[in-house]
Amino acid sequence: MKQAVVIGAGPAGLMAAEILAAAGLHVTVCDAKPSVGRKFLMAGKSGLNLTKSEPLDPFMGAYAEAQRALKPVITAFDSQAVQAWAHDLGQEVFTGSTGRVFPKAMKASPLLRAWLARLGQSNVQINTRWLWRGWEGVALEFVTPQGREYLSPDVTVLALGGASWARLGSTGDWAAYLRAKGVALTDFAPANAGIRVEWSDHMTRHFGAALKGIALTSGPYSSRGEAAISKRGLEGGGVYSISRGVREGHPLTLDMLPDLSVPEITARLSKPRGKASLKEHLRKTLKLPPAQIALLQEMARPLPDGLRALARLIKALPIKHAGLRPMDEAISTAGGIRFDALDKGLMIDALPGVFAAGEMLDWEAPTGGYLISACLATGRWAGEHAADWALRG
Repeated sequence: MKQAVVIGAGPAGLMAAEILAAAGLHVTVCDAKPSVGRKFLMAGKSGLNLTKSEPLDPFMGAYAEAQRALKPVITAFDSQAVQAWAHDLGQEVFTGSTGRVFPKAMKASPLLRAWLARLGQSNVQINTRWLWRGWEGVALEFVTPQGREYLSPDVTVLALGGASWARLGSTGDWAAYLRAKGVALTDFAPANAGIRVEWSDHMTRHFGAALKGIALTSGPYSSRGEAAISKRGLEGGGVYSISRGVREGHPLTLDMLPDLSVPEITARLSKPRGKASLKEHLRKTLKLPPAQIALLQEMARPLPDGLRALARLIKALPIKHAGLRPMDEAISTAGGIRFDALDKGLMIDALPGVFAAGEMLDWEAPTGGYLISACLATGRWAGEHAADWALRG
């Protein structure tokens, strides 16, 4: 049998392994951690968002400048295909009101267990605690509990993830090995990251509070959703969606009442205030919760006296911040292997017989199903083309 090695046992790597095995290759999956799919399992702790059910054009738009390279890959394994794949693993899915698709079990663990069971019935061997250290000559070099091991497969698929959440296995160390081989890479940067804010003491009581029904904008990126005030700053899906704008240096503004216009807010604020404090007036007339009023005061104290000026501030509150949280705390990373360093089958031009998939590639996307969907699709695409390459060799 032809031999294939897949390095990295996240969703991209496991999908590549499944496709290679189905094509008749003997597959060895190597992962540095003691167990597989650690970041996949972490993603499922708050609900495993597998994909998003929406037309192809807006779906592809989430990948920004990478959409042209990714379009044939994702078209071949689109949102409907992801859902069918989960169903074949015995995991029923449902679509939420925003189009996000989740397993009914919500967690990642039932799906991963079923997937690993299916892989175990095919020609897939999984080696854990096998840390890849690049190449020794033409052989893949690993540090293992038994010492150094070397593998010389007919084809290799790299699926080592980006450079965030190192404790779960995505260290980005592989970049040095590929650069040494002349592979063109884009430097890593945090994506889907929280915003660092140095709060005053008066915000302490609001740590953990949710900011609901808001809109955030940073340059060309905007989102409607929720955020949370944490000790370290602002977190949550609404924040992650616009974190690229912050990374690129655009100002960050928050709209507390995106469904109301400035004139409408001004009209409500014009109601008689009596002896009520401004805080009480904002609560009564605009239904602003205490955390949002505190945030307004934190970012813009002293508040303007004019009602229209106050309304404009509520619609576009400048958020003073200290940039993004560190890259290792980001949900994902931008950067990686440039698409012009790959052929159409995701084989690395400088390394014939070596393919790449998942977050190793130079793309990013917001949360909402796009991340896992693209990891699965690129893993499948790389697996198919790697199998073809090996079997033709």
